[in-house]
Amino acid sequence: MQVVSNRGIVSAASFDAFRQFYVHSRYTDRRSDPGVCDLTFGNPHEMPLSGLVEAIRHRALPLNKDWFAYKTSEPESQAFLAERLTRELSLPFEPADIALTTGAMAAIAVAFYLLLDAGEEAIFSTPSWFFYEPMLLAADAVPKKVRLLGERFDLDLSAIEEAVTPQTRIVIVNTPHNPTGRIYSRDQLVALADLLNRASERIGRRIFILSDEPYRRIRFDRHDFTSPAAVYPWTVIAYSYGKVLLAPGQRLGYMALSPLMPREERQSLQDNLFPIQMSLGWCFPNAVMQYALPDLEELSIDMHALSAKRIRMTATLEQAGYHVLRPEGTFYLFCKYPDGKSQRVWDALADRDVFVLPGSIMDVPDHFRISLTASEAMIERSLPVFAEVAQATSGAR
Repeated sequence: MQVVSNRGIVSAASFDAFRQFYVHSRYTDRRSDPGVCDLTFGNPHEMPLSGLVEAIRHRALPLNKDWFAYKTSEPESQAFLAERLTRELSLPFEPADIALTTGAMAAIAVAFYLLLDAGEEAIFSTPSWFFYEPMLLAADAVPKKVRLLGERFDLDLSAIEEAVTPQTRIVIVNTPHNPTGRIYSRDQLVALADLLNRASERIGRRIFILSDEPYRRIRFDRHDFTSPAAVYPWTVIAYSYGKVLLAPGQRLGYMALSPLMPREERQSLQDNLFPIQMSLGWCFPNAVMQYALPDLEELSIDMHALSAKRIRMTATLEQAGYHVLRPEGTFYLFCKYPDGKSQRVWDALADRDVFVLPGSIMDVPDHFRISLTASEAMIERSLPVFAEVAQATSGAR
């Protein structure tokens, strides 16, 4: 007798490659060993930002009897973020445009339930973050995947246009992009907006963009950033502080509606944010994180140190024969195995206590991802191993 819902079963099946790696692999058995070089996920491997600790400690001290009462999207937090987002993205956000959430993952879930009915479709480009598909399936929606284009993994606008059907409701755009580190240019986003305007007209209903932007402030070489919300009015933004603070366990983020959206549709979405967040399990940030928001807004991962890791690792890997797509943003390196020997190279790295995220989890088995959030010591220990493994496997058959 089946006791799990059909949507639970299909969601779990789409998540299986990630689960097997995280729960049942060699990485599972070794990741807590202090001698391992863990380059897999965007977790901290050094002590947290001192300002983060001070902010949480300070804001945990109650100032009134309601300090730890139920919290929704608090008006002070919404007003603060509206002002900051207006300044950062040069768009006239209003407080009601912003729903505070427990990280970007909750913001994405809110967007799915706000915009999608059962059986409707969301298009996203692969390789991609590994949770879009199971989250869509859990919402009884239909994921539609298209490939990114070429060795630079650009948006394939033709493929997106071809994937649109009368059931299409959302196109997900992740910029800066995980895992590739690409930041899509304003010209690319304008072309996508034009495409979606034409497609919406053709199918007789509005297609939305979900702009997943948790790495928006983690950019290299002064690279410009344009949010799709600036060029396509029917955009909702998902953002997380967990990346820029390197504290993914302290859940704080938001979903924001583009203020360029026509007033009637925007008002309708605003009016439905609270009931959807409530029905999804009260996915509002806890009280202390909302109180700490003005302090946290000023903090950031050390971009100078992160850039130095990026440059050092890229040089070593390229010299050893790996192909590295130099990231414009995020804290990842997206690399291609030398000579396409994916499993052999991954195993050889793991034999030497260096763990990377296999691209098979992201539908690109000939690639792997490195997280630069590894400690300096891990980075230094891993560099000669990458070179040694590339040399040892270059002649292997």
